[in-house]
This record gives sequence, C-alpha cells and structure tokens, in this order.
Amino acid sequence: MTTSLQDGQSAAGRAAARDSPLAAQVCGAAQGRGDARDLAPAPWLHARALLPPPDATRGCAADRRKKKDLDVLEMPSIPNPFPELCCSPFTSVLSAGLFPKANSRKKQGLSIRDFLKEVIKVYSEDETSRALEVPSDITARDVCQLLILKNHYIDDHSWTLFEHLPHVGLERTIEDHELVIEVLSNWGMEEENKLYFRKNYAKYEFFKNPMYFFPEHMVSFATETNGEISPTQILQMFLSSSTYPEIHGFLHAKEQGKKSWKKIYFLLRRSGLYFSTKGTSKEPRHLQFFSEFGNSDIYVSLAGKKKHGAPTNYGFCFKPNKAGGPRDLKMLCAEEEQSRTCWVTAIRLLKYGMQLYQNYMHPYQGRSGYSSQSISPMRSISENSLVAMDFSGQKTRVIENPTEALSVAVEEGLAWRKKGCLRLGSHGSPTASSQSSATSMAIHRSQPWFHHKISREEAQRLIIQQGLVDGVFLVRDSQSNPKTFVLSMSHGQKIKHFQIIPVEDDGEMFHTLDDGHTRFTDLIQLVEFYQLNKGVLPCKLKHYCARIAL
Repeated sequence: MTTSLQDGQSAAGRAAARDSPLAAQVCGAAQGRGDARDLAPAPWLHARALLPPPDATRGCAADRRKKKDLDVLEMPSIPNPFPELCCSPFTSVLSAGLFPKANSRKKQGLSIRDFLKEVIKVYSEDETSRALEVPSDITARDVCQLLILKNHYIDDHSWTLFEHLPHVGLERTIEDHELVIEVLSNWGMEEENKLYFRKNYAKYEFFKNPMYFFPEHMVSFATETNGEISPTQILQMFLSSSTYPEIHGFLHAKEQGKKSWKKIYFLLRRSGLYFSTKGTSKEPRHLQFFSEFGNSDIYVSLAGKKKHGAPTNYGFCFKPNKAGGPRDLKMLCAEEEQSRTCWVTAIRLLKYGMQLYQNYMHPYQGRSGYSSQSISPMRSISENSLVAMDFSGQKTRVIENPTEALSVAVEEGLAWRKKGCLRLGSHGSPTASSQSSATSMAIHRSQPWFHHKISREEAQRLIIQQGLVDGVFLVRDSQSNPKTFVLSMSHGQKIKHFQIIPVEDDGEMFHTLDDGHTRFTDLIQLVEFYQLNKGVLPCKLKHYCARIAL
C-alpha cells in the first residue's frame, strides 16, 4: 500500500516535471533525500504546472531565481569560506573569517581577542603617565617589560603594576600573570581608577626570607606536627594542596552598613576566612564564614583612618572582582604592619598557590605573545669584555693591574662629582672660597635616592609603597634642623630614621652618622660606604626609593 502510494506520487512528480523544470528540480531533490514528507508534492506546485507557460526570457530568469532560493532552503547548509564578501554593510567586519585560523597556536589558547588591541594608561609616582596600545591578553608582567624597555630602566624583577582605587583609598599589587584588560573591565564607568608602575621589592620577598612574614604566634597547624616547623616548611605547606597552616589572630572588622569597628578573632584556612563567635574558640560550631578568595581580591588600605574611620593605619579588605560600591567591601584592620603583612601574604599564597612561585622563578613567562628574548633588556656587549683604558699619555694603553684600574675609576668618579657640582652651583656663581662647601652641599641633589624637602610621613609612605624589605632607604632634608639630613630605611618590617650630622674640622665640612667617628666629604660617599658596610646601621643599604617618570 505504501509502495503504490509512493509510486503514484513519483509518477505525479514526473508528470509535473515535464511541464516545469523547477518542479523537476524539487522532485529530484526530494527523491534523493527519501523523506516521505518531502515526496508529497505541494499544492502550489501542481497549480503552477497547470498555468500557461510565461514568456521564455522572463520564465527562465524567474526559474533560475526560484532555483537558487530552493537550493538555499532545501539543500544542506555549506559553510561560507568568504563571509566578509557577503556581510551586511550594517554588521561588524571583525568576524572570525578575517583572522587566521588557529592551527598550532590554538594549543596555546589563542582566540580572536588575541588580535584585538586596547589602549591603557599607566601612571608613575610623580603622576606622569604613558599610553600604551597593547593586545587584549597582555599580562601585568608584559606591561612592566614594555615600560622598562621604553624608558631604558634596569630590570631587577621588582617592577610592579598596581591597581589604585582613589574613591575608596585602596591599592593592590596586580600579579604578574593577571590579564590587565580583565582588571580594567571590572572598573566602574564613573570611577577614576588608575594603573601605577613602580618598584615593589617585597613582591616575592617571602620566598627569600619567609621568617619575616610568618610570626610564630600567628601560625598554627590543623594536624599535629613533630618538632618545630621552620618558616620555609610553612611556605611549602602553603604551596601544597594536601596540608596547610592556619593564620589566626585578632583583627578589627568594620560592621556592614555601619561606621563602627569590632575586634574579633579570625582564622584563615584554605577554604576561606572565618571568625569566631565565642572568644578564640576554633570549634566548627563557633566559626562563621567571612569571605572567600576565588571571586575577591585583597587590597591594602591607604587612608583607613580618614576614609573609613579605622582604629589603625594597617587596614586591608576583600573586594569583589566585579564592580561594586563601598558597601560591598569587607574591611579589616590589624594592630601593626607585621600582622597585616602576614595576613595579606597568606591570602595571596592560598589564592594563587604555585602560580606565585612560577612568577617568581620564571619572571619572563607571560601569557601573551611576548617572549623573554623580545622583552627582556639584553646588553649588546658583555660586561666581561670591558677593559680599563688610560688615555692620559700620547698613546692609549690597557690597564691590566686591577689595583691601578680601581684607583683610576675612583679618581674619575671624584672628578665627575666636582664637575657635576659646579654645574649645579653655577646658578649661584660660587666664589673660590665657597666652592668646597658648595661641592659637598650640592652634589647629592642629582642622586635618585635624595628626596629633598619631604616630610617624615611622606618618606614612610614611599618606603612602604616600595616594600618593607631590609635595606630599602632614602635620604631627605631634616625638618627639625635645616642644616642636617635624615637617612630613612626599612629593617625588620619597621621604618627607622637616622640623622646625618654635619661636622667641621680644620675649616672643612664633613657628614657623619656616628658622632664623627666615620666622616664623609659628601652624602654620596656616605651612602656608598653604608651600601658596603653595616656600620652603626641595623643592615646594609640595598635598595633606594626613587620617583621615576614615564
């Protein structure tokens, strides 16, 4: 029964095909598919077959147009290899067909966004800025490398990109592996947020000296341990997925929707931050969840007392990744800088884990198309191939004696200082009798570690911004005594200030830190001495704070 019906329909289709080529095309396609629904001729098809034949020219053109329409409707869809040639003038031309197909690079996770460019603006500490056109998948480390190359800075792996939120007084380190465009996408349209580029010597200092970051009274362990646990072992536990240390202690927490702060006992675990509802109890029934790390970033408060009424200046907070108002912030405050550093470092380790260690061990490994060979500043001449030359005689010669080469270098350095000092003092037209004192007073002004007339608070802020690492220092004018200078430096995560006193001997002026036992003709000699010798200082001078310009 079914067979005769299909035969009858096929015969009807052949009869219609004799009268209309279009019908023949449709029937042929239907028979090729073998679909029972498509085998039945449509009513309009038989009606068309009974009409008188139209004009030959118009009929052929109409049939061709209908044939094309039916081909599009009935035949299986074939991908168009040239979509840009037939796209609407109102649609975007940035289609996938315009970009090269991902073959071997597809394994690296490249997509259309890798070919798009974005413009970002980066600020320095003196508020100068620079606009950069970067790919959409550029990392923070790649941005730092671009700025290092463009400004001819020395890359000591301490250059860092910061996210600054002035409306709430917060700032955080953008990790080297983070995508900068994703960070900017979380900013609100009306927020005046900025990206800052400066040094941060403490970014990975906990990998070098973990003993300064995890005080014994703040660290405990979920399981019993045999014997003492060294700071290095604590750091390894943070990087491990099986075990973890617990950070605990009292913090001031700002109550949601209120201006008041409450002192509560907090406990940091791999699953998040908790606080105890009953004293210092760690029992599960007394612990209440406070915040997690996956969808939040950890920020440091820059003006907690002024902006949020915090009891101390050592504040930090959790902020959701997505744009939100001040009500979404979870504000906390520690009693001292060491405590805040411990909490923030532990949260970074628990959130990023081994990724931080990879950033520390492989600083040039970025996600974007930049490589260490194209990014890292390479010197064209090896330092080992440089030799000391003597140009004082009629013929030049190579100085092979290391002692003689060192003395020549010292003499040239002193001669350069005197010339630089005369250039600096030329505005005042110093006389011959005052040239010696002008030399010692003016030569330090061109040094990057000298900050002239800044306050004690400003000096502390600069040192904290560039990292509380042992040996970070700067020299400034004394506010209490205009004729003296102050050496401000970091040691043991605390900032200490030492007064540099002028001493006169036989009509000559000297500078000293130890009541005249060790004297220096200028501040450059003083700084160079304490960079090599500890002397009366708690440690050697290692890293100077400098305000760079972009």
